[in-house]
Amino acid sequence: MAKKQRIKANDMVKVIAGKDRGKTGRVLRFDGNEKRVFIEGINMVKKAVKKQRQNEQGGIIEVEAPVDASNVMPVSKGQPTRVGVRVDREGKKRRVARRTGEDL
Repeated sequence: MAKKQRIKANDMVKVIAGKDRGKTGRVLRFDGNEKRVFIEGINMVKKAVKKQRQNEQGGIIEVEAPVDASNVMPVSKGQPTRVGVRVDREGKKRRVARRTGEDL
């Protein structure tokens, strides 16, 4: 059984390994099957795009490529942190930052 990931879309994360180490960005999408995340402005690659419609323009564009989920950490108050789970009074599970103790 695969381990559940603690990263979700719209989380602010910091890259801790790879060519973009030290940069922070917002998670656009999380692919749970592949354990990869797409981060806004991180791991940009050039892609050739064919013209699709009459008015649309083709050419080379820059898009975000996925980063492995193990290479990023969620950010809380500007600091990278591990993620824990706490059950609140209504019985719902909440993601909390281990470093600061606040909800993510």
